[in-house]
Amino acid sequence: MKRLLISSCLVLSSLVFAQPKDGGAAAPARPAEPPKPAAALTVKDMSTPESVLYDAETDTYLVSNINGAPTDKDNNGFIAEIGADGTVVNAKLIEGGQKKVTLNAPKGSAIHKGLLYVADIDTVRVFDRKTGEPKGEVALKGATFANDVALGPDGLIYVSDSGLSPKFEGTGTDAIWVVTPGKKPTAKALIKSKDLHGPNGLLVTKDAIHVVCFGAPELQTYDLKGKKKGDFATLPNGALDGIIAVGDDVLVSSWGAKSIYRGKPGGEWKVAFSDLEAPADIGFDSKRNRVLVPRFQGNIVEAWELK
Repeated sequence: MKRLLISSCLVLSSLVFAQPKDGGAAAPARPAEPPKPAAALTVKDMSTPESVLYDAETDTYLVSNINGAPTDKDNNGFIAEIGADGTVVNAKLIEGGQKKVTLNAPKGSAIHKGLLYVADIDTVRVFDRKTGEPKGEVALKGATFANDVALGPDGLIYVSDSGLSPKFEGTGTDAIWVVTPGKKPTAKALIKSKDLHGPNGLLVTKDAIHVVCFGAPELQTYDLKGKKKGDFATLPNGALDGIIAVGDDVLVSSWGAKSIYRGKPGGEWKVAFSDLEAPADIGFDSKRNRVLVPRFQGNIVEAWELK
């Protein structure tokens, strides 16, 4: 044992304190940097992907593609359906300008009772989840940048208006809307305030609405009646976009940090994934424990395994 220990020390000494052949000063050996982790899945050929929604029933990903500028009413947005293995199930399940579909700049979406609700500038459009057939729409009067969509446990559809102009300047329409589903869906503004700081991603639980702000590094919390609930959480960086819940944790995407944070309101926030340029409205594949990241400026969607 003693001989083995001495031999090991000699080997270590030769690695760390080896003298260069030219007689120069010795330099400690530097360990090689570990390779950066790779995404579990990368889907290319998207067109300004803004959000990814995991449909557990079909085990597929629904990707909202703006396909242009996020405020242009050009009727060429589309929803792509992607398999969990990266195969294209339907490149354009729903396509603006086709089959009587109007879809300009689709962003967040949610599924409720077989219908897909999609935010589209100043309107929430409703489609048959399976066929993509249009099933109605509801105007968000005065809205300028309808962004995320979240299904509440009460069966209501919650929608954020980030209040942005085509030049990404504030319009003052910052709001959280509530859409009541039905044959003739209705919408009303639950919260309207510039203090929402460009509300973006939404997460609705049984007793709270959590919203992350694009204009401030804040995670704000309200009760289901729109009243402020507790202190707002401050994250390390801003330009916050998407928010999802995974167990007791919350994950938030940040353009400012080019990262996805993981933590709890009122607690510490740590970087879960980094080096992500323009991470938009993230989703979660609960079957494979994957965070689904649309890269808004990269025209790709990535799936990252959460540990």
